[in-house]
Amino acid sequence: MPSLLEALERKYFAECEFENANQPELHKRSDLPNDFTVTKCGGRMEFSIFIPRLSPLTSVPALLVLNDCDIDCAGDFESIREKCQRVRELDLAQNKLQDWQEVFNILKHMPRIEFLNLSKNQLMSPASALQAAPTVNLKNLVLNGTYLDWMCVDALLQNLPVLQELHLSLNNYRAVLLDAAESANCNNCQCVPQTHNDKAEADADTETETCCNLCQANRKLTRAHPELKTLHFTGNPIEHWQEICRLGRLFPSLESLVLAECPIKSLQSSTATTTATATAELDSASESHKYFPHLKLLNLSCAQLNSWADIDELAKYSQLQNLRVKHWPLWETLECTEHERRQLLIARLPNVSMLNGGGKISVDERVDAERAFVRHYMDKPESERPSRYAELLAVHGKLDPLVNVNLKPEKRVKVVFTYNDVSESRFVDIYLTVGDLKIKLEKLINLAPNKMRLYYLDQDYREHGPEEMRFPNKRLYSYNLQSGDEIIIDAKK
Repeated sequence: MPSLLEALERKYFAECEFENANQPELHKRSDLPNDFTVTKCGGRMEFSIFIPRLSPLTSVPALLVLNDCDIDCAGDFESIREKCQRVRELDLAQNKLQDWQEVFNILKHMPRIEFLNLSKNQLMSPASALQAAPTVNLKNLVLNGTYLDWMCVDALLQNLPVLQELHLSLNNYRAVLLDAAESANCNNCQCVPQTHNDKAEADADTETETCCNLCQANRKLTRAHPELKTLHFTGNPIEHWQEICRLGRLFPSLESLVLAECPIKSLQSSTATTTATATAELDSASESHKYFPHLKLLNLSCAQLNSWADIDELAKYSQLQNLRVKHWPLWETLECTEHERRQLLIARLPNVSMLNGGGKISVDERVDAERAFVRHYMDKPESERPSRYAELLAVHGKLDPLVNVNLKPEKRVKVVFTYNDVSESRFVDIYLTVGDLKIKLEKLINLAPNKMRLYYLDQDYREHGPEEMRFPNKRLYSYNLQSGDEIIIDAKK
């Protein structure tokens, strides 16, 4: 398998070739510019411009992409330093790297690097391998699909002091096995730092384990990482919000948290457990917004949330501006349109200015949503009204119900039918076609449908004369038929 150095030389460094390599002998003339040459061709002198192909690179671009190249090691570090001095972003996804010390040596010899993608590399070396890791300026690290254990994640965080964005998606995490030292009692649970072991990790994968059992088995207390601002955690099978609260304590300055496709069941305290330890843990979850004081963006799409109370919990996040809550089971149970659902969401979330990826919520849209919210709950029992109702009622006052304006045409109108000299008023369904009307008139005047012609006479425009109803599949409402209009029946000759 190639080294990183071999892969980048193969991709970026080639022998120099020239456009004029096979041309006849070229003669320089002192009176011509440096890039002009003269070719002897019989008795004539032909001028030509000498254009070389791109010369070999002395260093690679600032964005170095070497994904899926089967790279398993770095290669000669001094050559890497010489060729990669400009590199700021390095993509090594889907390679064969296994040794973290090798990764840190690569970073050491690329001093300007700020972004590193190691997704789908099997980096399973123990955390002790990072104890002598060099200090680097990495700000963005992507570790999707690497299945790193939490002890290795912690060792990485200790060695990346300026890391601002971390991607831990699709790593099959069922619990967060790190917590900040500031909450050393872990909500009154008597935890002590644990060393990593295979049995503990296996227990963590067991869905039936309670949060407390996981805590006692293998959770590690560590120091918080206030530099981290963005965390991507998509596709991890975490169900309990208490685990997400640990991420808030671990990264107290988080501004963006992506939890798409995480099957979280509730953002509230569960009442299933009754022990003192569990009660303390659940009380902590009910105040989880305190662990995310700077959170501006939250993606909870595809969560398994089924209660408006979870939306009310999100309203407590004072800095939350951008929210995604698509594909919740709750939306499937509501008997309202998508527009009405958006209004109810906007009204409940006073701080959110962007919802589900749409444009910024305007002042007019918010006012309309809040007024619609008040009207929605106005006639419901007080026990069903959320606390937000009282707040908005104080702002907008008690509103009159909207007038139900029905713009649909009447289904039946009374029309005068005239045949020869006889006229008779009858009700007719305006959704009938002309052909259907002829069939019904057959019983009235004893004339076959294919033997009759119908003419429509609008009572308000009699001076324009009747209009023949020639199309059998045309519905009567398309003639703007109203009560008092006349239909004249004539027999074909």
